[in-house]
Amino acid sequence: MLKRYQPPANPALEELARESPTQRLDRLLHAGAAPLTGGLSPVALSLAWADWAWHLAVSPGRQMDLSATAAQLAAETWRTAMGLSEPAEPAGDADDDPRFRHPAWADWPFNALRSGFRNSEAFWRDAAYMPGMTEHHAVMTRFFAKQWLGMMAPANWLPTNPAVLKDAVEARGAHQWQGAMNWLRDVAGQPDPEVVAEAARFQVGRDVAVTPGKVVMRNRLVELIRYAPQTAQVYPEPVLVIPSWIMKFYILDLSPHNSMVRYLVQQGHTVYMVSWRNPDASDADLTMDDYLRLGVLEPLRSVGELSGRAQPVHAMGYCLGGTLLAIAAAALGRSGGVTGGEGLPPLKSLSLLAAQTDFSEPGELGLFIDESQIGYLDEITRGKGFHTGPQMAGSFQFLHSRDLIWTRRMREYLMGEREKRSDLTAWNADTTRMPARMHHEYLIALYLHNELASSSYRVDGHAVSLIDIDVPVFLVGTERDHISPWRSVYKLHHLCDTELTFVLTNGGHNAGILSEPGHAGRRYQIGVRPAHGPWVQREQWLRQTPTHEGSWWPAWHDWLAARSSPLQPARPIPARVTLCDAPGEYVHLRYAD
Repeated sequence: MLKRYQPPANPALEELARESPTQRLDRLLHAGAAPLTGGLSPVALSLAWADWAWHLAVSPGRQMDLSATAAQLAAETWRTAMGLSEPAEPAGDADDDPRFRHPAWADWPFNALRSGFRNSEAFWRDAAYMPGMTEHHAVMTRFFAKQWLGMMAPANWLPTNPAVLKDAVEARGAHQWQGAMNWLRDVAGQPDPEVVAEAARFQVGRDVAVTPGKVVMRNRLVELIRYAPQTAQVYPEPVLVIPSWIMKFYILDLSPHNSMVRYLVQQGHTVYMVSWRNPDASDADLTMDDYLRLGVLEPLRSVGELSGRAQPVHAMGYCLGGTLLAIAAAALGRSGGVTGGEGLPPLKSLSLLAAQTDFSEPGELGLFIDESQIGYLDEITRGKGFHTGPQMAGSFQFLHSRDLIWTRRMREYLMGEREKRSDLTAWNADTTRMPARMHHEYLIALYLHNELASSSYRVDGHAVSLIDIDVPVFLVGTERDHISPWRSVYKLHHLCDTELTFVLTNGGHNAGILSEPGHAGRRYQIGVRPAHGPWVQREQWLRQTPTHEGSWWPAWHDWLAARSSPLQPARPIPARVTLCDAPGEYVHLRYAD
């Protein structure tokens, strides 16, 4: 007899079925309001505003100070407008804000507009804080004051932007007409042929993620890619790479010229890469323990089976993949290990790139994380079973609104110039999801309660401590990282006693990591703290550590090579374990959110 087909269980639908009518009312109301607030909790925003407003209302002295500051800044703006004084900030190419670098901003009346805007920014940097406010509310108030000013900047509007006005005269309005058409297409949701053509420039497996390799393992959550050797001899110890689960893995295998994977393979390393599957509603109940087991331990076991279980492994994690890898290393290093850790190959070293382990200073991303915001996100994701890619992209756009929203919109709608995609921007648009339960757990445990830094994070019900990491660590922070601030990354020095090599490179969260040799303008600092050595305060480290010009990748390769065994002949990937060619199938999974 034929068995009737049984569709897979959908935890999200099962949870909805258990909702009471009143719970459903609240969820639908909050989910419906989410697009109007950008996914931010209106309660959290209101509490921050109320904290500021009440403290201002009961502080007449502070009110007088702010009034005096406003009068002084207004007078400076007036003197600039009348030509009685020069602006306090340098103009033209020397301006630190790219919106105001056009020479015309130095001419009247635009110099007065620029000066007034800068003075407004200075005022709100002071006014957004009131003595007595909670630190979280003060940071939120400053941030959203900055967002409001960014929206109102004179560079965003046709009548107050001299560069746009000059272009309108020279091109007789042709570019502004094209910009209006761009705006109309975007509002109407109509495809723009230019945008479609740009999107097709960087196809996964054709233009990016093209380093040759094979998928050698697949489970419910990840595929494991092994890259083909490109040298006659290789180091015996393989390198296992764990990227963040909120990104497609090919950030580390972009175009051939800036692929970190290709660079490592060309230096004689055998590289394995984890490619996370884009989850759907059936994955709503996946937990952080599931991500640890399926995304780190099972791939590590597969590497051991292919390389020999006695062969140590160099493990590298990027962003939250590094955080998860640090959890795994701590769990494997503690007495008793971790469930499912039997028979795993030992770790030879740990490399953590832009990865936080102490979340007490998470940077501007922490603005979106408090009890109210997490509860709001739980209700938004409950109906779908996952946190969508556009929701995450929106949060990151908030952090870089000047460049990702207003400057871009100015070019597209006022100058008629559509953004030209690069491999990095194409990757950035390839969004991913997070299962609802795992998303809740990692926000609560890491960001809200900082459990990993306090040795109270639990794996299989047992607390883990980073002090149990007993292999050398190569730690990388980037100067302009809004997601994993380098001062936060540096705190691993306080949490473990192993030998720790810290690198601080220029650039941001992505561009600082993609620092291939030959890339102009790259520099880095590198320092080593020996095992059980004294820690150095962050600012002191910054002052006393010399700067090196160029990419930090060769320094990392030298570090790995020094901790590897002598080179041996390379061997091809066994055909018996090959499932398909790299970049695999999971990287192509996309959904309409």
